[in-house]
Amino acid sequence: MPQYDKADVERRMKGAVESLKSDLQGLRTGRANTSLLDPVVVEVYGSMMPLSQVATVSAPEPRMLSVQVWDKSNMTPVEKGIAHANLGLNPIIDGQTLRLPIPDLTQDRRKELAKLAGQYAEKAKIAIRNVRRDAMEVLKADEKKKEISEDDRKRSEEQVQKLTDQYVKETDEAAAKKEQEILTQ
Repeated sequence: MPQYDKADVERRMKGAVESLKSDLQGLRTGRANTSLLDPVVVEVYGSMMPLSQVATVSAPEPRMLSVQVWDKSNMTPVEKGIAHANLGLNPIIDGQTLRLPIPDLTQDRRKELAKLAGQYAEKAKIAIRNVRRDAMEVLKADEKKKEISEDDRKRSEEQVQKLTDQYVKETDEAAAKKEQEILTQ
């Protein structure tokens, strides 16, 4: 039985694109959006946790995010986590709540965010190409073990390349759309 699994290859490539889309959602476009804080991780109780596991995030106003921290002792780590996420937000402590005013985006900041979107896309493409490389190695190993023929290997490699092209294209489109959104607000 060959080890090559087309469904697994496709699932892993699709995962890279989904991860990219999630990362892109976190890039701000000038409006308060709770998904802006999705990439924030906080060091609490001796481990790194997503912000969503230690606080409630809401958008009470179009240009304000509110982070309600459940445990008052986690206020400083949450504040540090938001600062280290490099989102350009300055938390204001208000009791057990952090208020995050969303500043207007300067043209320079827009360009930085667009560049960051491009970097996220590049990471996703690298992940997709790594999946392709792994699949190609498995196919060669299967052929070497006489589990598949040379023709089967070539046919499967073409499938893998088509999947790679499809998901790289999807990655480019998602990044271009987000860059356009950031630059034209």
